Amino acid sequence: MMSYFEEIGLDEIREIEDRSYAIIEKLRDRVFEPDRTKRLGLRFNIGTTAEMIGRTTTAIRDAEKAGRLPLPSLDERKRRLGYTLDEINEMRKLFGTLPWRKETDDPLILAIQNFKGGVGKSTVTCHTAQYLALKGYRVCVIDCDSQATTTTLFGINPDLDLDDKDTLYPYLLHGGETSLHYALLKTYWPGITLIPSNLTLYNAEYELASKVHGNPSMFSRLREGIDTIKNEFDVIILDPPPALGMISLSVLRAANALIIPVPPSTVDFSSTAHFFTMLREALEVLEKFGMLGKYKFLKVLASKVNDNKSAHTEIANMMHMVYENRMLDSKLKDSAEIDNANAQLMTVYELPSPQTSRETYNRCMAYLNSVNREIELLIRKTWPSHHESLRKEGVM
Repeated sequence: MMSYFEEIGLDEIREIEDRSYAIIEKLRDRVFEPDRTKRLGLRFNIGTTAEMIGRTTTAIRDAEKAGRLPLPSLDERKRRLGYTLDEINEMRKLFGTLPWRKETDDPLILAIQNFKGGVGKSTVTCHTAQYLALKGYRVCVIDCDSQATTTTLFGINPDLDLDDKDTLYPYLLHGGETSLHYALLKTYWPGITLIPSNLTLYNAEYELASKVHGNPSMFSRLREGIDTIKNEFDVIILDPPPALGMISLSVLRAANALIIPVPPSTVDFSSTAHFFTMLREALEVLEKFGMLGKYKFLKVLASKVNDNKSAHTEIANMMHMVYENRMLDSKLKDSAEIDNANAQLMTVYELPSPQTSRETYNRCMAYLNSVNREIELLIRKTWPSHHESLRKEGVM
């Protein structure tokens, strides 16, 4: 009898898996340097650099002439090549304009949280981390999601480049590690350290669930690990799994601030109402064990907004009415620039030039910067050492 469909078994699944990884490797070969290492190719002209460090171009030139700063790199025509982010941070040190928190301020531990996939969680995580790094902050990104999208965007093939010992897994479960320092990985972004993830972390869900009965302190394991490294950073950003499980509960326990990305569609808005039900239930679980603290802030972010869709505008306005001051004023709008950057395993902040048009690129950067400026301000308001500066800036 003739078959009208192809049966798929384990061998075929293996073949599909192999082909998938082959494509990823081809993408890496195309995008990364010849040694297969991802590097940040950004350089900033002296005018932009002066704005970034909060000094004039004259102050920079004078410091270079006086030998307090190294002379700038020049091309073959003796023109300035532009400054790297490392060089800009050295200037910030010299001029005393690094925005670091004081030791008396608590590090901000920010979870980009939603129990639903496809809401832009990893996009927000990576762009917020890189925005803060451009501003000069010390950032740690902890990828808590076994899908490892954030890890991939930072130039790592999670299931080929990493062992389980490179992730949270050993600390969460094995009990052999006394801190999370073993997992800290310097990235090609100055100011950003990563704790990566891979598929092994998926196993942690089941193992943590089996251990938590009779031992609720397992909920605090991630928080305790973060306590061992947090003083080295200004901001720690957590990218949790898009589901309510042991790791998501651990993230809620570890975080002291939440950003909740929500696309303005009817389905996603309905899911968000359900998310808050699940969030309340999750926090009640933590409260039951005496583990519930307070968040410094909780904000809903309208993500993947398309202004050309009237339904998006209508639902985004409804979200503002419902969530009021729990909603970020800025929206993360949909953009071909984000999609094109992701296709190259990059973020928009890393692009050396527009991938579509200059107008589209500038518009996308404006959306991203608006969202991240608002998040930065929320972070700074949690640091008493920044309050005087914020008052002078008229934002507090």
